[in-house]
Amino acid sequence: MLEEKLIEVKNLKTYFFTDEGISKAVDGVDFEIYPGETLGLVGESGCGKSVTALSILQLLEKPAGKIVSGEILFEGKDLVKLKQNQIRKIRGKDISMIFQDPISSLDPVFTIGEQLTETIILHKNVSKKEAIEQSIEVLKKVGIPLPEQRMSEYPHQLSGGMRQRVMIAIALSCDSKLLIADEPTTALDVTIQAQILDLMNEIKQNSGMSILMITHDMGVIAEVTDRVGVMYAGKIVEYTGVKNIFANPMHPYSWGLLNSIPQPSLNRKRLMTIPGTVPSSYYYPKGCHYNLRCPVASEICFEKEPEMVELEKGHKVSCWNYRQLEELKKSKNNRKFYNHEALECNNEQF
Repeated sequence: MLEEKLIEVKNLKTYFFTDEGISKAVDGVDFEIYPGETLGLVGESGCGKSVTALSILQLLEKPAGKIVSGEILFEGKDLVKLKQNQIRKIRGKDISMIFQDPISSLDPVFTIGEQLTETIILHKNVSKKEAIEQSIEVLKKVGIPLPEQRMSEYPHQLSGGMRQRVMIAIALSCDSKLLIADEPTTALDVTIQAQILDLMNEIKQNSGMSILMITHDMGVIAEVTDRVGVMYAGKIVEYTGVKNIFANPMHPYSWGLLNSIPQPSLNRKRLMTIPGTVPSSYYYPKGCHYNLRCPVASEICFEKEPEMVELEKGHKVSCWNYRQLEELKKSKNNRKFYNHEALECNNEQF
């Protein structure tokens, strides 16, 4: 791994100003990605993962969505300060994105070939003939059979897995340095999910492209990432290597996510769950955002927000009581730490 960072996000805050109030969707996020690395952002729906990705490419819904503070340094250049005509030169060329639902991302009135060649012509100084040839090659690269025939077909004529491959092909067509994948396997069946993840690993190995993988699936995190940021209620609460997050999670939320994964070998009668829901981004609780759901919360957790501390090189956590988590992990019956009645969230507080 190279020491020079490809992209570095510093104290990113993205808010939405609506009639209901101010939604603090991303409320102080820090991470970096190195060349050739895959970073995973994992957490429940509503934690701010997708808004973080959209902030990087300035694809926020206007005028409500706005980056209110922070820096997004891509190869040393702050993307936040760029004007729309400047960010367009980077978007799709240097940084590309695979969206969660390909059927809504691909234009239904244009053929696959038209959408691919448009991207190539826009960002490369090539003729239409060359763009068509490159489009066919990139379709072959992502494993689409009969690519010449697919060029003249429309998105609705392809299966979900094929459409997702087309989205990856568009993202790869301009040799981007960073690929943002926003839950790219969510709408696919298990077999196709495995194929897409294998494809992304292969692309990364062959091209050296960096990937920001956004998901709620810890299995995907284990499969494709090098490091992981666990995100909760607009913040990253734990940041470490992927092996470490499974072997030694230090934030109660990370631990809860891992223990919510079905593990037949443990012969549990009931799957462990995290009580409550992610708080509304309009009304975060005072102190730690996770306090109402946390099994080790103490008085300070309801009064003061914890700072991110580095436990060891490359392992950071934002929690007042991470040491108490060791007791929870060692317990033979760790379900008792999650007292659902005691920790049940009062939604009226949000």
